[in-house]
Amino acid sequence: MAVAAYQKCINNACGAEFDVSESFFKCPKCGELLDIRYNWDKIEVPAKLSDFGRRWASRNNRLDFSGVWRFRELLNFCDDKYKVSIGEGQTILECNCAIAKHLGMQPDKLFLEYEGLNPSGSFKDNGMTAAFSHAVMVDAKSCACASTGNTSASVALYAHNCNIKCTVFIGEGRIAFGKLSQAMDYGAQTIQIAGDFDDCMKQVQDVCTELGLYLLNSLNPFRLEGQKTIMYRIIEQMGWQVPDWIVVPGGNLGNSSSFGKAFMELKQLGLIDRIPRLAIINATGADTLTELVNNRGLKWNNGDIDDSIINGFYDELTSSNFSPHTIASAIEISRPVNLKKCLRALDVCDGIVMAVPDEEIKDAKALIGKYGLGCEPASAATIAGLKHLLEDGTIGKSERVACVLTGHILKDPGLTVNYHKESEGQFSNPPVQAPNDLAEIIKLIKT
Repeated sequence: MAVAAYQKCINNACGAEFDVSESFFKCPKCGELLDIRYNWDKIEVPAKLSDFGRRWASRNNRLDFSGVWRFRELLNFCDDKYKVSIGEGQTILECNCAIAKHLGMQPDKLFLEYEGLNPSGSFKDNGMTAAFSHAVMVDAKSCACASTGNTSASVALYAHNCNIKCTVFIGEGRIAFGKLSQAMDYGAQTIQIAGDFDDCMKQVQDVCTELGLYLLNSLNPFRLEGQKTIMYRIIEQMGWQVPDWIVVPGGNLGNSSSFGKAFMELKQLGLIDRIPRLAIINATGADTLTELVNNRGLKWNNGDIDDSIINGFYDELTSSNFSPHTIASAIEISRPVNLKKCLRALDVCDGIVMAVPDEEIKDAKALIGKYGLGCEPASAATIAGLKHLLEDGTIGKSERVACVLTGHILKDPGLTVNYHKESEGQFSNPPVQAPNDLAEIIKLIKT
């Protein structure tokens, strides 16, 4: 299998290129984000997307079984012998008529991409299988990440599989126990920083630079290559048809960045004839992207991004000692590392950005649980945002919409229990107290 990939700085003024055998998490010349690029004329890409479906017939092949490596020609940066897989990407796209009806959509137009079925219970495994494949290729011995929860769980799981030492940085009191338990159980060294995710992100970059550790946050461009495949699987499960809209939570913006890159490449290769629109939904307590794009006019601008807008806003956050707060801990981030790649995705996909309050996220999460698939709070931002976008006519009720549910319901069970037990919202389903008496119990059931 020919390898025809290289790393390229996204900064137009720099544009430095590096071999994929090198390990960087940012451009060593200018400090900007790196992309993985491909010389497509050196790669035997199938003539049409549906050709990838043939690999379902050889699922005893570990790479064909993987929902990431099944599409390996579209992320062809290393030889097959380096590719790591523990069965990631066995996800489902559920056509959810009940939630569609509740939102006033045509019943067969809403689809939920459930990433909670991945080995660690979240979408992160799509990226980790790719990043750890690169780590194996460059013979990394030790790795690290900063995390709000899902990243640490996935990194710890894949590091254990690859026999690579793993350290995860978490913010003090800023991680759901369901996620923290995974990192500890999978054997990671867990360091709790007196600060939030942004503080952890700064520390882990400095530590990785100082000690030469392999960084596994989404600054790592190879991670985003794996996350592209979430879009391939949506198209696959829609009969190789592209939806009208993709709706995804915000956060560190790795998913939205990778989705934009996926569609940009598919269109370039002639594998799709149109690109869906993208809606990125933040929580109002962590709405950096919303502020910068909607209120301050930040744009991709063909890669010539106005850094003064970003730096000015970040200076304001620093001077006010701002720390993000939302019940959707997975997107509780105020300085998203993939901001600039996300701007490109918004440009490629004619995307939009909005933020929704925690109360609406909690109700949307309960609605998904009642009629669909249990998910973590951040996942439910998609349905909360979709409700608004349908009401204001941005998304038509007959358009086909795929919402990405990023993680499993057991990632944050405490929030789920409290919502129902304490009757916190319109979909609360609290337990009913009953005496230890058969007649009384039957009376309650018949009520």
